[in-house]
Amino acid sequence: MIVVTGIGVSTAIGCTAHLFMNALLEGKSAFSYLQRAGRQIEDSRFIGAEIKGDIGVDQPGNKLTRYASLSAQVGISTLQEAWNDAQLNDVDPFRIGLVIGGSNFQQRAHQLFREQYAEKIAYLNPSYSMTYLDYDLAAILTAQFGINGFAYTAGGTFASGQLAVIHAAKAVQNGEVDVCIALGALMDLSFWELQAYAGIGAMGSLRFADNPDLACRPFDADSDGFIYGEGCGVLIIESEASAERRKVRRYGQLAGWATKIDGNRGLNPSLQGECDVIRQSLFHADLKPGEINYINPHGSGSPLGDLTEANAIVECGLSHAWINSTKSIIGHTMTAAGIIELIALLLQMRVGVLHPCRNLNNPIFPELNWVSGTAMSEQIYNAINISIGQGGINTAVCIRSVQV
Repeated sequence: MIVVTGIGVSTAIGCTAHLFMNALLEGKSAFSYLQRAGRQIEDSRFIGAEIKGDIGVDQPGNKLTRYASLSAQVGISTLQEAWNDAQLNDVDPFRIGLVIGGSNFQQRAHQLFREQYAEKIAYLNPSYSMTYLDYDLAAILTAQFGINGFAYTAGGTFASGQLAVIHAAKAVQNGEVDVCIALGALMDLSFWELQAYAGIGAMGSLRFADNPDLACRPFDADSDGFIYGEGCGVLIIESEASAERRKVRRYGQLAGWATKIDGNRGLNPSLQGECDVIRQSLFHADLKPGEINYINPHGSGSPLGDLTEANAIVECGLSHAWINSTKSIIGHTMTAAGIIELIALLLQMRVGVLHPCRNLNNPIFPELNWVSGTAMSEQIYNAINISIGQGGINTAVCIRSVQV
């Protein structure tokens, strides 16, 4: 049995599991016009949710963090929380692995770096030979935490976070390591990516340009696209036997998972692909649809994407289960979304309370069991989290509650 023994999370609504969960249950958001350098151009007013305050990892004399990007700094602090939570200091570093979910996730940092040296290329900081690589985050983390098992990145666009969890679970299941860290990297978008997503019609919000707080509304009839949010999530994954031997708490069991590719380069989702991945993950978990009582969906806020996912939920016999959208509160955290939503699932499972959906005033499928308005008490026994990415990748993970 594969279990989760540690959690770390950083989002615009909170940068610890405790703060994150409290804000979720309150339905507290942080949407505004994006403020970080490199995110607006000319008269743009891109909306999103950014992490506020000092990340607190750039310590004097620490060569690892001297030129670390925002993605790396948030990655360090988020992993530190999960590391402490799972009590990993006493684990053999050669039996710890690391999988980072994400690729091309430091775009704003690269854009700012190039602008800084555009007129003085001869003085280019040689650190760029490392920092331009996504793997640099893995190198920083393995050095900072003394990880000697393995480390690699797994890119699956917006399903990257969940893909990292699946790879980590397989590594533990196969005995490659005793403990594996799955980290969904903070995707640091620049105005180039934001403009491109707006231009293709994937990102909102023209409709709510004057009211950022109303812009993010997954599964609502008035949604006009996803709203970006900064975020990073970490799950510590190990076997039940290892968790018992180390006497650490277990948040839940990773009971089943699946990945399905549609053979499609574009943004348009596939009903067949989503149904297949839901059914395969249930089969792997040895669960029937009627045994699932909670769904944390992808729910990006894309009108076509949300409609397709709602249809898949109905077609797979999951209409009875409670549903809420974590993205409605924190925005679309892109490469980190799959992990952060699993964290939201596990924390809700632990406390027996489901967080509300924000801005779900006119649900596209009113017959489904939406948690809207306020948080509600409900014990989660078996749940599924769905993650969909551009380029035709679908993933799903089933979680069982555990007795602790």
